[in-house]
Amino acid sequence: MAKKNINEMSFLDHIEDLRWHLIRCTLAILIAGSVAFVFSRFIFDTIIFGPKNMDFPTYKYLCKISQFFNFDSTFCAESFPFTIQNRTMGGQFSADIWTAIYAGLIIAFPYIIYQLWSFISPGLHPNERKHSRGFILITSLLFFLGVLFGYYVITPLSINFLGTYSVSSEITNEIDLGSYISLVRSSSLAAGFVFELPIIMYFLTKVGLVTPQFLRKYRKYALVIVLIISAIITPPDVASQVIVAIPILILYQVSIYISAIVVRNQKRKAKKHV
Repeated sequence: MAKKNINEMSFLDHIEDLRWHLIRCTLAILIAGSVAFVFSRFIFDTIIFGPKNMDFPTYKYLCKISQFFNFDSTFCAESFPFTIQNRTMGGQFSADIWTAIYAGLIIAFPYIIYQLWSFISPGLHPNERKHSRGFILITSLLFFLGVLFGYYVITPLSINFLGTYSVSSEITNEIDLGSYISLVRSSSLAAGFVFELPIIMYFLTKVGLVTPQFLRKYRKYALVIVLIISAIITPPDVASQVIVAIPILILYQVSIYISAIVVRNQKRKAKKHV
């Protein structure tokens, strides 16, 4: 059956169209998750438990920096003073399943964005579709950069701080498997979505909810919000918060530049129609 023209589609037709896009996204996640489940041993041993080992690249780099400045640092230790354990009968199986699903979400992200774009693009003008051809590529690139930043920066900083924190030598840290995986997952995914800030600002500017003047005016408040976000997704030490805040502030500045371009293009189109 041929797809109806968007001008001929009713509200229920749009809902039906959206339903099929969501079904395709779900199937993509399940298929990618199934592949991830097959390689679960590699995902756990190499990727998820990678930041637990002191030979992780981030620790080596930070250890060299601390040695250069002659600082005592936990980044140069031989191992972390904690172990990971499972306390429930189905804990490991549940962790395996949910990890595969989240891995499927990350792997299938470009396809999910493609389905989202396929749903909204028919409602755009031809010129808007032409100037937005790189939407899928840019959105996916920003997401993957964010995930990598979360995995290689936020995750090891959090593990190093929380894994070595101690209130007494009488206490032994035996970290639950679910708690550890949750930290790795939330750090990586949160950073991935935060890195979508320029894309979000682009669309908010397109619909008139945000202007570059507004973003510049409230830059100071944005700085406070960024620091709060950094405090939420990182351990409560100043160095970690600053490291995380810097790329977010850069993304905010990029968002201002993108917003200004959108407004400038809209003014040009308005002049042509006068």
